[in-house]
Amino acid sequence: MADGLTPGKALELWHAVSLQQVLDDAPDLSLRQLTILLTIYLESPPHTVRDLAARLHVTKPVITRALDSMGKHRLVNRRRDEKDRRNVLIQRTVEGALYLERLGDVVSAQSRKGR
Repeated sequence: MADGLTPGKALELWHAVSLQQVLDDAPDLSLRQLTILLTIYLESPPHTVRDLAARLHVTKPVITRALDSMGKHRLVNRRRDEKDRRNVLIQRTVEGALYLERLGDVVSAQSRKGR
């Protein structure tokens, strides 16, 4: 899909996907929130607030605020790590998986339209 994608076409695709997300009834996530969500779902668990903050080069409060927002939409859950009570584990949810599945469908459909 990305083979031979020019910068202009890449931006058109990003615009089309973003526009579809705005028009859709799905939660409106910031770019940071979406990046955190994709990291949680595309990279192998376990995911902790501390690890996500280090991975994305932000502070733990930045991750916590993003998780608070996503938690309201039930896209992720948090729980204390029973092995190390200092850590908070981030868990995937069915709602979060469905959100990203729909997003993947939008990206795929918009990519086909752009050919």
